[in-house]
Amino acid sequence: METTRIIGRVSSVRGLLLTATGLERAIGIGQRCRVLGAGGAVLGEVVGVDGAGSHILPFGTWDGIVAGDQVEVSPQGERVRPCDGWIGRVVDPLGRPLDRAGPLPEGRSPRAVRAGPPPAFDRRRVGARLETGIRAFDAFTPLCRGQRMGVFAGSGVGKSTLMAMLARNADVDVIVVGLIGERGREVQDFIQADLGPEGLARAVLVVATGDEPPLMRRQAAWTAMAVAEHFRDRGKQVLLLLDSITRFATAQREIGLSGGEPPTSRGYPPTVFAELPRLLERAGPGCDGQGDITALFTVLVEGSDMEEPVADSVRGITDGHVILDRRIAERGRYPAIDLQRSVSRMLPDCHGPDEFAILSAARRALGRYGDMEELVRIGAYRPGSDPETDAAIRFADPVAAYLGQRKGEATPPRETFADLYRLLVDAGIEVDLPPEAA
Repeated sequence: METTRIIGRVSSVRGLLLTATGLERAIGIGQRCRVLGAGGAVLGEVVGVDGAGSHILPFGTWDGIVAGDQVEVSPQGERVRPCDGWIGRVVDPLGRPLDRAGPLPEGRSPRAVRAGPPPAFDRRRVGARLETGIRAFDAFTPLCRGQRMGVFAGSGVGKSTLMAMLARNADVDVIVVGLIGERGREVQDFIQADLGPEGLARAVLVVATGDEPPLMRRQAAWTAMAVAEHFRDRGKQVLLLLDSITRFATAQREIGLSGGEPPTSRGYPPTVFAELPRLLERAGPGCDGQGDITALFTVLVEGSDMEEPVADSVRGITDGHVILDRRIAERGRYPAIDLQRSVSRMLPDCHGPDEFAILSAARRALGRYGDMEELVRIGAYRPGSDPETDAAIRFADPVAAYLGQRKGEATPPRETFADLYRLLVDAGIEVDLPPEAA
C-alpha cells in the first residue's frame, strides 16, 4: 500500500532558518519534515508559520540546500522506543546509538519525547531520603525520592564530578544522564573516568555535544526525560542527571530568536521561560503503581550571578538548590558545596529528630564561623572573647576536611551523622539531642 507524500518547496534559507511554501495546511508547529537536497535528506522541525510559509530549523545543517528543493512531511515524529536494553548504552537525542556497541534494541511502545507532567492530584508525595553516600549531601542538603534539585556553579567547579559520584553511589534502580551541549572532548572523560564501568552498567546516557544544532541540544533534554519516564512507569526508582539546563535554555534561545521571537530578559525570548517548567515539572514523584524520578539539574552560573534569568527561574521551580563555590574548590575541598547557601526544601521532615539536632548545631556553628571568618584570618579576633565563637573556630577546619570526598568514597548517612556529632562534641559544641537519642 502506497503512502501519501506531501511535498512543498524551499523558498529561502537565511542562516539556520529555512522557509518552505506549500505545506501550510499540512504541517504545524513542532512537526518534522525532510528537505531533499543534492547531498541527501536533512531532517528539520517547524518552529513557526506565517504568510510567507513554514519556517524550519535543521537537526543538521542546510549545506547544499537551494531554493526550489523539495520539502517532504516526515512520518518520523518526536518519539523514542526505550527498553531495558538501553541500560549501559550511549545514545544521541534521536535515540540512535553513539557507543559503537551494536544496534540499539527498541521497546514495543513508542514514547513521545515532548509530553506533559503527570496530573498534580494523581502524584504521590516526595518519598523517603535517598542515600547518596556523599557526606555533605546526606547531612546538609538531603535528597529525597522524587525530589528535584538544582546544582548551581560556574565552569570547572566540579559539577560533572558531583554527578558522577551520585551516579556511582545513589540507591536507585536506573540512572539517566543527559549531557546537553557538552564539550566533545569531555564525553569520553565523563564516561570512562568519572562514571566508570560500575556507573555505566546501570545508566543510560543521552549526549548532544556543543557543536550540534540547537534542535539537537534541546532534544537531548527531552529524550533523557522521556527515557526516565519510561523506567518510572515500570515502577523503577530513577535518578535523572541533566547537565546542563543552561545549555538547554541557550538552545531554546537560539531556536526562538531564529523563529523571530523578541528577546526579553537578557536576550532570552519568552519561550525559554515557558519551556523550563514544562521540562522540569515532568520529573518528580510518580503516580500510584509507578516509581519516581529524582532529578538533579545543573545550572551554569556566569560570574556567580545567582539572579541571572535562568538560575532564578530554575531555583523557583526546583525543590532545593546546591551551590558550588569556586573559593571552596580552590581550597581543595570537593565537592565544593557552600553549606550555608545550599538548601533542601525537604528539611526537616526527611531527617530523624537526632539527625536534625546534629544538623542544626553544625549549621549554627558554621554560620557563626562565617560571620567571624575574616576577623579570624586577619588576626583581629582574640581567642577567649566569646566561647561560642571559639567552639565554632575549633569545629570549622575539622568539618571542612571531613566533608571533602574522593570520587570513589561513599559513607552511609548514619555514619556521617555519628562522625558529625563527634566533631561537634570535640569542638565543645552542645547538641540538643531528643531524650530518646541522648
